[in-house]
Amino acid sequence: TDEAGELYDPQRVAHFINKLVFCMFAEDIGLLPERLFSKMVYQSLRRPERFPTHARTLFAAMGEGGEIGFTDVPWFDGGLFADHDVLPLEREEIRALQKAARLDWSDIEPSIFGTLFERGLDPDKRSQLGAHYTDPDKIMKIVEPVVLRPLQAEWQAVKDEIAAIDVKKDKAGSAAAKTKHENERREVYEKFRRRLIAYRVLDPACGSGNFLYLALMTLKDFENVVAIDAEQMGLPRAFPAIGPEVVRGIEINPYAAELARVSIWIGQIQWQMRNGFGVERTPILKPLDQIECRDALLNPDGSEADWPEVDAIIGNPPFLGAKRFLSIFGADYTATVRQAFHDRLPRFIDLVAYWLEKARDRIVQGGAHHAGLVATNSIALGTNRVVVERLVKDCAIVSAWSDEPWVLEGAAVRVSLICFTGKSNGSVSRIELNGSAVERILSDLTPEVPESDFDPATVRRLDENRSIAFIGIQKTGPFEVNGELARQWLAAPRNPDGSANAAVLRPYWNGYDVVRRPRDRWIIDFGSQSRVDDIIQYEAPYAYAEEVIKPVREQNSIAFLRDYWWRFWRPRDDMRRLTRPLPRFLVTPEVAKHRVFRWCPASVGPDKNLIVIARDDDTTFGVLQGRFHELWTLRLCTWLGVGNDPRYTISTVFETFPFPDGLTPDIPAADYVDDPRAQDIAAAARELNEKREAWLNPPDMVDRVPEVVPGYPDRLIPRDETAAKLLKKRTLTNLYNERPAWLDALHKRLDAAVARAYGWPETISDDEALARLFTLNQHRANKS
Repeated sequence: TDEAGELYDPQRVAHFINKLVFCMFAEDIGLLPERLFSKMVYQSLRRPERFPTHARTLFAAMGEGGEIGFTDVPWFDGGLFADHDVLPLEREEIRALQKAARLDWSDIEPSIFGTLFERGLDPDKRSQLGAHYTDPDKIMKIVEPVVLRPLQAEWQAVKDEIAAIDVKKDKAGSAAAKTKHENERREVYEKFRRRLIAYRVLDPACGSGNFLYLALMTLKDFENVVAIDAEQMGLPRAFPAIGPEVVRGIEINPYAAELARVSIWIGQIQWQMRNGFGVERTPILKPLDQIECRDALLNPDGSEADWPEVDAIIGNPPFLGAKRFLSIFGADYTATVRQAFHDRLPRFIDLVAYWLEKARDRIVQGGAHHAGLVATNSIALGTNRVVVERLVKDCAIVSAWSDEPWVLEGAAVRVSLICFTGKSNGSVSRIELNGSAVERILSDLTPEVPESDFDPATVRRLDENRSIAFIGIQKTGPFEVNGELARQWLAAPRNPDGSANAAVLRPYWNGYDVVRRPRDRWIIDFGSQSRVDDIIQYEAPYAYAEEVIKPVREQNSIAFLRDYWWRFWRPRDDMRRLTRPLPRFLVTPEVAKHRVFRWCPASVGPDKNLIVIARDDDTTFGVLQGRFHELWTLRLCTWLGVGNDPRYTISTVFETFPFPDGLTPDIPAADYVDDPRAQDIAAAARELNEKREAWLNPPDMVDRVPEVVPGYPDRLIPRDETAAKLLKKRTLTNLYNERPAWLDALHKRLDAAVARAYGWPETISDDEALARLFTLNQHRANKS
């Protein structure tokens, strides 16, 4: 803090610490002579008030070159020491700095800088920066196939060409002819060296520079290999010419951009010293203005930003789901970005998708040859899928890791790594998916299987499946109350106008209630068209809503949520219209380890993390709970979370799934009565459901207690403490984790009935079933 007790600007603090760290590195690697930094710290420890003066003197000498006492200080420059700004330090802080200076900083790993200094960044901006430590081995899964492997192929072609010239040289009869061939081989080599020196790599979201640092090290190591190979071929071995100028970056945060420049320079100096080459000193740190501090997507006028022409594009763009785009960036920026890309991308996509699209476009336009980016592991599915479909259409994916663990802001996430090249860049010698060679990588990041016709990119939505599945209610506000309070309101006398509170109260389920144990949560549901005059009559619920819900909603940036604070943000009126006449409907969690469906009573409100299927027949339940629908789901779903659980999506999973002929969701359940196939499935599904429910809530362990007013599901109350303890472990997740023999037998019976409904053998393999489902999808989509 300063003298007034105010916190210093984090960017200023971070810049100051950067200079201190570089001084310690420069001292330990021998560029800053006679332990000048350590001496400065020691002198300041005696008189802390002199620290700013001492540090400013050292920074000025390093920034411009000069002397301190009788010691010459090299000219560092490079922008890091362009200013001489210093922050005062207390004695204890100087002592901590002295302790740090005693460590050996000469071999510091530049790629950890993001972790060292992330605390200096604005916490609200970290999700947009990517300035966090990433395992170098992970980064090399992109750098190796995008940067190194194509250059190795080029160099091998050059060596083959030189070998062919050598054959002609050996056969040449005259000295003049031999000289001519010798000049030819040197020119071929020099041409490649010029090409290598001119090679450029861009990270358009470079953060603290981890990708660029490793790309630079890779290029320098490769240049060294080329020099050794050339020497062995009798060609002159050249001095290393590749330096930080070969990497380019775009980063919106000025501190992260500076961090990238420092990381790259430290890496460059370390490499030169480690390999026995001197460090150029005019100056030691040249400005790296090609690490630009700007928005990678938009220009200041709102038009699409340009990226420089390079050979390769790599990086880890920011992760932000489409749902959070608006809340994080605001309405104006979100609308501007979507408008800039409206002719190429859907509006509702993840932020990282824009980087993939721009990389694809740069390759198509000739502004790059290869690209490799980290993306969310849902990038190939849902609305994001259009991005990868365009990649497959216009480019070739040469390497991909479809589902890799990653660390983002200290949290474990799952990602996809996608490396691609232009189709005009020649044949690719090896295509790899998850480390194994494949013939071709499809748009859902799965291998092309020659014997299968399944192509996820061409799966289409089916008319007969539309308007049946829905996302549950999105409240956007504290509308939930516990069961105890809800029952007080239900049991209260009627309101002065004669209305009962039961009209605006209902139990509320989310995924927890489906796959685990009921939470006994309720919601206040005033309806999607209600006015204040309509709801004020419900005395207790309204008073609660005015006290608890209204203050929260009045802070929301969306006008509707402020003006209609008592209404749900997404009440799902279409879903209500279809489920209202039904005694029950199907639900499945959007994200779950096991794809289970469960009956939800009509009086229960489903949360937005539940997918609602507006059907009440056992036949539909059986088809959805069967093996073939699960195979389809796992092939077309997205994947979320550290547990890498499958995410059920309506448009790409349910609406594309081909039900058996005559049993499609557009056919009323009453028409199934005379269909023996439907009855077989229904019987197997009923038995599965009944025995699952009996396992979850054994009659000897629970009492079924009617609610305080009619119309709601019975309450399931453990009979004693022993039962309560045992029931905590009785969840659908645990049941399917164990998958006991009785459950497996019930599923096999159900799967056999569904297979017969399709007209397939009961023992049909997974691959064959998927291929037939795909064919059925294509046939029905084309027919409609």
